[in-house]
Amino acid sequence: MLHSKTLNWALAIVCCLICCGCSLPQVTAESRIFLNLDLEFVGDYALPQTSFEGTTVGGLSALTYDQRRDLIYALSDDRQQPRFYTLALNISEADQIEEITVETVTVLQDEQEQSVAPKVLDPEGIVLTPQDQLWISSEGVQTQSPPILAAFDLAQGSWQEQLKLPSHFLPALATDELETSEPPAPQGIADNRGFEALAISPEGDRIFTATELPLIQDVNPDDSDPKFYSRLLHYLVGDVRPLLISEYLYPLEPPTLGTGLNGLTELTTLDSGGHFLSLERSFSPLSGFNAKVFQIATGGATDTSSLEKLELPLQGVNPVFKQPLLNLRDLGMTLSNLEGMVSGPILSDGSRSLLLVSDNGFEAEQPTQFLLFRLKKKPQQSTSG
Repeated sequence: MLHSKTLNWALAIVCCLICCGCSLPQVTAESRIFLNLDLEFVGDYALPQTSFEGTTVGGLSALTYDQRRDLIYALSDDRQQPRFYTLALNISEADQIEEITVETVTVLQDEQEQSVAPKVLDPEGIVLTPQDQLWISSEGVQTQSPPILAAFDLAQGSWQEQLKLPSHFLPALATDELETSEPPAPQGIADNRGFEALAISPEGDRIFTATELPLIQDVNPDDSDPKFYSRLLHYLVGDVRPLLISEYLYPLEPPTLGTGLNGLTELTTLDSGGHFLSLERSFSPLSGFNAKVFQIATGGATDTSSLEKLELPLQGVNPVFKQPLLNLRDLGMTLSNLEGMVSGPILSDGSRSLLLVSDNGFEAEQPTQFLLFRLKKKPQQSTSG
């Protein structure tokens, strides 16, 4: 009898809450997939193109943050002399970038401990491991060198090791067995459209890289409504023999007349559970450069490492999940060619920062643009009864 009264009271309270319109948190499938994150613009900084120790400080395509030393390593995508710069950021108590200072420049070396020869690397991505090792991704140079994922020493820039890439990322090689044999179908990474994005796990034992645009064989030229997918690779690295763990498809934003083609230029890990931020960049003669930041989640995505060519439209293959976070055009400012993105220093309120950088293409009159953001929690949504 007492149990029945208690149950009746509980039901009455629930009904009362509903009738009174009390707000309860809204739980959606999307909220279970993604982290509760938002981006707040903090400020920007323009670094004029200058010279440093006989090099031109420009063409910055990627950033990685050294938390122990509170320094930024910025990769220059100069095919003639691949290198990275050590930058010091002076951030005020008001979380504004007051100054960015170039401290050192390090030229990358090959396996013979010589400066990497011109047009061997087209460096686009950089991450730092706890062992002071820099992993660098190169798009490759068409007909001259394949795409590369290689590790270099932080102190000297010396070559240390290289990852093996799946064959479907590489150009098809013609055979000399038969003079009458047809040339192989084009495949692999397109020139200047390769490994732009590179990220590392918080523990430093896994790296992730993705192509800017689809592989050549993953595009159907006859499709009237094409869907474009980059490929995202997941490697185990560190104190073990490097191993390819998985591969996923990343759905690119569809091109429009006003924005042009969208390319994936950077990834940044948010945690060890498969959550990332991604940066897509576009250019149109009508509207200039634009960029968008997304949150993506790999949980539930299909491993596509066995698919040498995509059969489109996709059937039975789940790409990574993707959620728009910020359209940078909404900032109301002129955007440059934004390519790099990294989680940077902790801000004054204890929140994580996010730093974006532009590639000025070594144009003397075009400064390098830095944009600083605060990563924060989204306001919690609620529903009323």
